[in-house]
Amino acid sequence: MSGGAGGATALVASGARGRPGGRSRFTPGAAILALVVVALLVALAVPVRTLLHQRSDLARIDVQAQVLERRNATLQQQLQQLHDPAYLERIARGCLGMVKRGEIAFVVVPKGGTASGPATDPLVTAQPC
Repeated sequence: MSGGAGGATALVASGARGRPGGRSRFTPGAAILALVVVALLVALAVPVRTLLHQRSDLARIDVQAQVLERRNATLQQQLQQLHDPAYLERIARGCLGMVKRGEIAFVVVPKGGTASGPATDPLVTAQPC
């Protein structure tokens, strides 16, 4: 009897596998695992896309900040020039045609008859008016 009981146990053990020679390919546990993996991938796709979008925005903003810093430096230099009395005098004389007290202003009129004013003088046009 002991030989028959051992053989029955071997049959039950081999039948539990479902397929002779290996395990079943698709089990409920594998299906749940696959669903969890897919759900995680979908859940991570949105934050990763947001992260990449924010990185590109950050790079664009960094470039914009550098441009604004250069513009700010230029404006600071212009502000320093406006505090210089010699620069202000050049602007007043060149752009506005102003003279100091006691000075006499002359306007050179070419043969064509039109006077060259401060705004059309080529030496003055390099200055901001």
